[in-house]
Amino acid sequence: MKSIVRLLSGTVTVSVTATVLTATVALADSPAIQQAWLDDRVAVSVPVATNRVTTISFPSQIDAIDGAGMTVDGKTPGQFQLAHAKGSAFLSVRALFTKASANLNVRWNDHTYVFELFQSNAPVLSLVLLVPPTPEESGVGRAPKVSPLKLLSLLDKAKAFPLLKAQQPESVADVGFTTYDGQPLVSNFNDYEIQIEQVFRFNAEDTLVFRVGITNEMDTPLIYLPDSFAVRAGNRLYPQSISDADGTVPPQGRSVVYFAITGTPEGGRNDLSLKNNFTVLIRRMLPAPPVVTVTNTPAVEPEDEP
Repeated sequence: MKSIVRLLSGTVTVSVTATVLTATVALADSPAIQQAWLDDRVAVSVPVATNRVTTISFPSQIDAIDGAGMTVDGKTPGQFQLAHAKGSAFLSVRALFTKASANLNVRWNDHTYVFELFQSNAPVLSLVLLVPPTPEESGVGRAPKVSPLKLLSLLDKAKAFPLLKAQQPESVADVGFTTYDGQPLVSNFNDYEIQIEQVFRFNAEDTLVFRVGITNEMDTPLIYLPDSFAVRAGNRLYPQSISDADGTVPPQGRSVVYFAITGTPEGGRNDLSLKNNFTVLIRRMLPAPPVVTVTNTPAVEPEDEP
């Protein structure tokens, strides 16, 4: 499984709300020393203990630090004690209270990196942040150029996969496939949810096709941008390359949509495994204001001329 967060062991879990994307370094059976790629588009949650120190290290000198609920001496009220020597490439934090939580923003290399700190009895003691390699540096090469017509054919092949597998198995022999009938991957956004039903991998095109169900819990239509599908794997976001969505889900209804992702946003291969714990996101549109029609306007008599 390819992930942008590289752990020495353990897993990466991702929690998503409608407005905040958070990558959490999970601790189940994992060591206290972790590594992660730098990504200023993701808030990284870091577990911190009251009786241990957690050190977050950057590749070079930190430019600035802003934090809510921080104290540098432990005497001033705060949720966490922060230590940082000016000009150094690392900082250290310790929780001062049980259930403490706060955010820390670190400015480095003209980018702001966001950390959500929370008290935990199983802390990460060292989080080392690394600069992501370019496709050339990582050796993954450039993503293949896939035309819109080819992407449409991949969607059609995914839709017809059961029939093709039964009648023309050679045509889908190189297609990876997984289904989530038993344990669906569901992203819940309160008044709607997105459930991943099937994923297909076309390796030659470095393309994954997703079949998802969007359930609308509201009594009004759900409106979203049909070209806004994106997939999160680890703490990396992959925008769609094509979709067949119309951008609406009826009230209390459900729509099934196919869409695809190809390569990475930087133009490299994604080489994503079907074993990833994917999360699907869409960009929701605000509902249009209601149209008010006045049908009982009282008649107004014209005023007499003086």
